[in-house]
Amino acid sequence: MQTLDMPSITSEEPLKLADAPEWFQSLQNQAWETFQNTPAPTRKNETWRFGDLKQLNLDNFIPAAGIDAGDIELELNGLEEASAQFIFANDATVHAETDLPEGVICLPLEDALQSHSELIHQHLLKSDVKLGSEKYAALHAANLSNGLFVYVPKGIEVEKPIEAYHIVAGDNAAIFPHTLIITEDNAKVSVVDYFSSAADDSNLVLAMNDLVAANGSQLNYLTIQNVNLASKVIQIGSTTVDRDSRTKSFVLNVGASWARNESYCTLSGKGAYSDMLSLNIPSGEQKFDQRTFQHHASPHTYSDLLYKNALYGTAKTTFSGLIAVDENAHFTDAYQTCRNLLMEDTTEANSMPGLQINADQVKCSHGSTASAISDEEIFYLQARGIQPKQARQLIARGFCVQVIDRLENEALQNLVLNYLDEKFKIVS
Repeated sequence: MQTLDMPSITSEEPLKLADAPEWFQSLQNQAWETFQNTPAPTRKNETWRFGDLKQLNLDNFIPAAGIDAGDIELELNGLEEASAQFIFANDATVHAETDLPEGVICLPLEDALQSHSELIHQHLLKSDVKLGSEKYAALHAANLSNGLFVYVPKGIEVEKPIEAYHIVAGDNAAIFPHTLIITEDNAKVSVVDYFSSAADDSNLVLAMNDLVAANGSQLNYLTIQNVNLASKVIQIGSTTVDRDSRTKSFVLNVGASWARNESYCTLSGKGAYSDMLSLNIPSGEQKFDQRTFQHHASPHTYSDLLYKNALYGTAKTTFSGLIAVDENAHFTDAYQTCRNLLMEDTTEANSMPGLQINADQVKCSHGSTASAISDEEIFYLQARGIQPKQARQLIARGFCVQVIDRLENEALQNLVLNYLDEKFKIVS
């Protein structure tokens, strides 16, 4: 059990993972030094414009202690069928079940560091964090002990998604899960990460992911964040899309008192294609902050970002996104859209889309809207026998469906709709 005299995650160097490779230990030592020497963000940082800096006081959080899997009473609201399922409780593996094609490696990261050290070393935490949370990415790396590792070799297709549940438990407990997914040439896989709480305690989830899609491969990655309303979440993602490969990243935020998502996608090969999708349903006093970067580093690349927020109560959302086109990245095709549906007059939505174009013959656009449900829409549904409360819920659900349709997978679409409907039951 955790005790009140345990050191804060910000005050004392974390314990090292037993028997970790030398390179990993060196990485963690350097990360801790970087965390200590990197100043916390201030109002002068553009990457924290409209951000709630008070949320960055993490001194009360302590490392999550070991927990007996039998002590966790949590209903896993996941897929009916999966190729693999992993459950992590306080960063410890408590369940692992796989049914995967030959050659596919799917392991807890703690185990993969022992058996596939060189492969992990090539890809783990290789991308710089550039969207504001450099200090907290270093804290993550210094405390990293487990997560999910997926490697799909050349030409292999994993038909059913892989699931990983990351559960946090304990008063003021902090976890640091990491997901590393590598698809080799012409491979295909879908992975779903769930973040949830075992109780109502105040927790911190500081998660990162590295997604690496080689030539002609397809990599789909979903995050479903549903921690309790007393907790904080920081999730930092890096995606590399090579020649003729396709990635689809999707984030659903329904839980947490405050959540910050940073997503950096590099389209590094000709013909690379990236879909960046997100749905956020904040209510009460919830605050969701999302920062994105679509980096077109090669010609003939395509990216499309669609983020939608439906806000209730006194909730607040912030979106800041940039499309950057390098000098040689001609014939880039890039889009960025953020839509906000204000369900009550007391909500606040801040959107800051942007373009930085350094090449010719490109097609790039960005846009953002914020609007409330009109009286005419409500009247139209009332005229057909639908009560106002139900009418507002139907409109909000319909507002979200456009993003869900982009998943292009019925099982994943139904999964997201289930979480969405549960949230709407709470806010309606």
